Amino acid sequence: MTRVARPLLWPLVPAYKLALALREVQLRWGLKRVRRLRRAVVSVGNLSAGGAGKTPLTIALAKALEARGVDVDVLSRGYGRRSAVPLLVEGSGDAERFGDEPLVIAREARVPVYVAAERYEAGMLAEGAREQGSKGASQHVSELASQRLDVHLLDDGFQHRQLHRDVDILLLSAEDLADHLLPAGNLREALHAAERANVIAIPADEPEVAEWIESQGWKKAVWRIRREMDVPRIEGTVIAFCGIARPEQFFNGLESAGLRLAARMAFADHHSYSAGDVERIVAAAQKAGATTLLTTEKDRVRLGALATDLPAWLVLKTVALRIEIEDEAGVIDWLVRRVRGLA
Repeated sequence: MTRVARPLLWPLVPAYKLALALREVQLRWGLKRVRRLRRAVVSVGNLSAGGAGKTPLTIALAKALEARGVDVDVLSRGYGRRSAVPLLVEGSGDAERFGDEPLVIAREARVPVYVAAERYEAGMLAEGAREQGSKGASQHVSELASQRLDVHLLDDGFQHRQLHRDVDILLLSAEDLADHLLPAGNLREALHAAERANVIAIPADEPEVAEWIESQGWKKAVWRIRREMDVPRIEGTVIAFCGIARPEQFFNGLESAGLRLAARMAFADHHSYSAGDVERIVAAAQKAGATTLLTTEKDRVRLGALATDLPAWLVLKTVALRIEIEDEAGVIDWLVRRVRGLA
């Protein structure tokens, strides 16, 4: 069953389609420059505007590749950051400087994360840092490092086509199949854009997506993934709040885990929290008699120092979203072989 998130904006969809078509022509005819980094680029992206699990999948791949001895870093746009300077993300930093998703990746994956408005600039910073490290190392260490497989993971990169990628991983869900193009819906591109991908990653519990892929004659790789929420055990009622693209997924997941939500407070995606927002959240907890707040990792990052201003009787806890890849060993084998074949 299809849905239209913003039906009043439906008349603007043809103009958006025209802009997509014009961009496609520019890319095909070389009117938009596609730049290439020295290291292999593996992109993780989707068709919709948020909520697909790109960040958790990027983290899962970074950890798995690192465990295989791959020298991996992550390149990100750092959506919402106020700095325009390409930077190496500091895990102890704040969202205004680095963006919420890069901070979560840096803290969870524990690999270098570089941010820039143009991901190519982030990649150049990463490669420059690697060269500097090699200069300061002994010859033996440098030789060992040169034998390692080098990979840039490009977070949210499916539409960022002015940076050449060697592997394109596309997340696709049942919700995408029922959606429409921006600005009326949430799709950044039409479903046929999936043809550009080398891999389609689909939820293991959504067989209709697998059926759709098969109906399209898809012959390339398909990964099956499972989204898992690490929900803490809490007695009594809680206040849940978030600023993500698909807040209902978060709230429903909490209730499915057995929690009693006294209030659901949804903010805009990548919302920058203010002291007034915190006051509203605290007031809702007082009214409901709740002593626990629950939010996502990205929202906790965006709260920053405001989280320390909560009253002593109110506890803030975060819920992490994890991605498990079915046959992860086989998936990483395939990915390593693919990247090695480029060397």
